[in-house]
Amino acid sequence: MAKEKKDLLAYIRDGREMTRGEKLRLIVELSIPSILAQISATVMFFIDYAMVGHLGEKATAAVGLVETTTWLMFGLGSAVNMGFSVQVAHFIGAKDFEAARRVLRQSLVCCLVWSLMMSLVCIGVHGPLPYWLGGSETIAHDASIYFLIVGLSGMLFQMEGLSGSMLKCSGNMKIPSAVNIMMCVLDVVFNYIFIYQLDMGVKGAAIGTATAELVAASLMLYFLLCRSDMLRLAGHPGSFRPRGDTIRTAFKIGAPMGLQHLLMGSAQVVSTIIVAPLGTVAIAANSMAITVESLCYMPGYGIAEAATTLVGQGIGAGQKLLTRSFAYMSVGLGIGVMTVMGMLMYVFAPELMALMSPVDAIIDLGADVLRIEAWAEPMFAATIVANGVFIGAGDTLIPAFMSLTSMWAVRLSLASMLAPRFGLKGVWFAMATDLTVRGIVFLIRLLRGNWRNHQIK
Repeated sequence: MAKEKKDLLAYIRDGREMTRGEKLRLIVELSIPSILAQISATVMFFIDYAMVGHLGEKATAAVGLVETTTWLMFGLGSAVNMGFSVQVAHFIGAKDFEAARRVLRQSLVCCLVWSLMMSLVCIGVHGPLPYWLGGSETIAHDASIYFLIVGLSGMLFQMEGLSGSMLKCSGNMKIPSAVNIMMCVLDVVFNYIFIYQLDMGVKGAAIGTATAELVAASLMLYFLLCRSDMLRLAGHPGSFRPRGDTIRTAFKIGAPMGLQHLLMGSAQVVSTIIVAPLGTVAIAANSMAITVESLCYMPGYGIAEAATTLVGQGIGAGQKLLTRSFAYMSVGLGIGVMTVMGMLMYVFAPELMALMSPVDAIIDLGADVLRIEAWAEPMFAATIVANGVFIGAGDTLIPAFMSLTSMWAVRLSLASMLAPRFGLKGVWFAMATDLTVRGIVFLIRLLRGNWRNHQIK
């Protein structure tokens, strides 16, 4: 199976014809490991919440309060990673493997510096952050400690994310998937030790996750730098000094994504501020429901990563018609899969929330908002996978603008109006509306096809 998938990827670089069945098989074969990796990463947060949830609603609210800020930091790191890995995908598509390694060397230095800067920011803001987000004195201490530990682990998350992104852009989805699944298992073990055996509570959840991430980052770097057929640096010496052309291209690709993550993350923070006055039950139900919903949309992100790889290599190889076919089929597959996931989430919402918390009020409220969100999953899939297509093409500026406009003009405006009257349900109705509008706009851009004209120089 691995050899067959590798041969099909070679078809792209060699300019060979592919049947519809071969294209669909390649999309699925690349997507499945990536979906498993995405789900395992989500399960890791799910585990944190489930374990912390049994400490009580205050502990859950403490983690939930800083969750969106944590996602903001990770999102900025992901944008930096993609600025380099998209270049690598294009060079691999053009069969210029030495140029791909050259970009990889520079990315290691740049991403390391970036992660250290972000850790310093986390150190500086961890104390007042819970109060900025509207948290009460009863949860501020735990929230601050949790954010500090996760922030200090930023280098681990950055290196694990960069290595996984590079391997995926080379077509190797299995290693990142296996490592992430292993990390999920380790997270359970370490969380159990630090939360319960050592009685460290919320702080133990953060330490357990960071320890699991340390093991995963080490393994991912090993497979990338020492074992990858296309990208290993062992036996291929070269300079690690960042070059102007590589940095400029990475900035061109990553800056719009970074701005998008910054403003989208800021919007999530504003959303948290809107939810915070609704009380600890609403904060806990909101954060837990977000984690449960992520199990629904993670398959979409897995398919999106496969689309990024296929589109990136297809454009690098100059195969625009094949690239368009991969894009359309990937988006269609994503919509189909997430529609089914949305139906399952609607039916089993109470049971999923019960896994997260023993508190009836949290379970009931979380189930209600999940059923509102279930209706938006098809168009959310369109947004996720189409954005993966655009990233693979290096087309990030206009999609970022589209996302930001929808987030701020639709979601936050509606949420601020509906929250005082309808509580958390109003906030999630605004979220579902935003995702539906955004999906329609992304589909229009996908069909117009301007994204295919991008090329990494």
